[in-house]
Parts: sequence; structure tokens; C-alpha cells
Amino acid sequence: MNNWLTTYIQTQKAALDSIPIDKVQLIIELLRVAWREDRQIMVFANGGSAANSSHFATDLGKGASDKLGKRFRVLSLNDNVSWMTALANDYAYEDVFLRQLENYGSEGDVVITMSVSGNSPNCVKALEWAKKNGLVTVALVSGKKGILGEVADHVIAINDTHYGRVEDAHMTICHMICYAFMKKPSERGKNRPAHLGNQPCDDQWLALEKSAHARPEPSMPVLLCC
Repeated sequence: MNNWLTTYIQTQKAALDSIPIDKVQLIIELLRVAWREDRQIMVFANGGSAANSSHFATDLGKGASDKLGKRFRVLSLNDNVSWMTALANDYAYEDVFLRQLENYGSEGDVVITMSVSGNSPNCVKALEWAKKNGLVTVALVSGKKGILGEVADHVIAINDTHYGRVEDAHMTICHMICYAFMKKPSERGKNRPAHLGNQPCDDQWLALEKSAHARPEPSMPVLLCC
């Protein structure tokens, strides 16, 4: 047992070492633009990744928002059990996130999904809808990548396929993102996202720098799917 535990820790470290820091920094900057533009962030996933989704929404909505002053508009779509079961019962389980996006989603919002298989039908359908309707899509996946790895605008793949280790690595990424805002609330990274919605981010950054405290026109949510 001791050898098995030691090996598990070693392989977990390898999974963490495979996190691409430059891509994490890009997601931080995407969310910083979303925060500045008052866009809503929505998160969704299944199983253990659903728990990560809820945890991420809590840390971003409470901890990071407390440090920044202005609040993140973040929502986990796998937390409303009555709505999810109504959608699953009346439509199909693979529609439980898609149907909520039809209520909340708007062009320029951000969707982040976490899935080890990369093929969860409800996450795939929601991400495909989001991309078709002009939302920014992000997928945290495993070495399998799956359909989500092909559909998403931005993909972070952990170099492992073990569910426990990949889910732990995904949660580490979520914590890195949230604590970047908690510990470095005024620091802007060097990697500017290429686009948020259909607008070049260079133009957005110039506008933000001219009116850092101006409240933008409210828009609909940014989505995070796990």
C-alpha cells in the first residue's frame, strides 16, 4: 500500500507539472476582461467536475470579488437541482445545460467546461450552442481531449487520463485563477486574449485603460462548463 500511495503522489505531481502556465494566464486575462465588461460567467459540469464547478463559482464569486471590490457575475449551472431535473425530465439529460444557456447566454459571454472524457453529451451540446451564438468557450480536459477539445476556443489538457488526478489538476487551475485575482488584484498579465466575443481585445484593453472604473453596459453571463 505504501508503494501505491507513493506512486500515486508521484503521478499526481506529473499531472500538475503538465499544466500549461501560459494558457492559464490567458484564461485569467479573458476573465479579467469579462469582469471589467460586466459580463456574466457561467460554469457547468458532471460528477466530480460539477463539484469543481460549484467550488470555482464560489471562489470567484466570493473570494476574488471581495478582493477586487467590483463583483464577478458568475453562476454554476449545475447547482439548481429543481431546474436541472425539470429540464432532464421534460427534454433530455443532455439538454440540462443547453436549455439554461438559452435563458442566460449572450454574445461575448464566456463558457468554461471541465470534463475528463471530453465527450459528456450535455457539456458538448452546451458548448456547441455557446460557440454558435458568439460566446467565448473554454474547456479543461484530460489527455483524451475528446469533442470538447475540438470545439472549444481555448483548451487546457492535462497529460493524464485518470479521473481523480485530472479532476485535482483542474481544481488546481481553478484555484490558480481565483487566487491570481485575490493575491494580484491590480496586476494585468502580459498575455492579452486575442478576442472576447467579436471585438479585438487590443481595442478593448485601450478602452479599459482609458476608463478603468467606468461601468460598462450589462450583458448576459460568461459560461464555465466542467
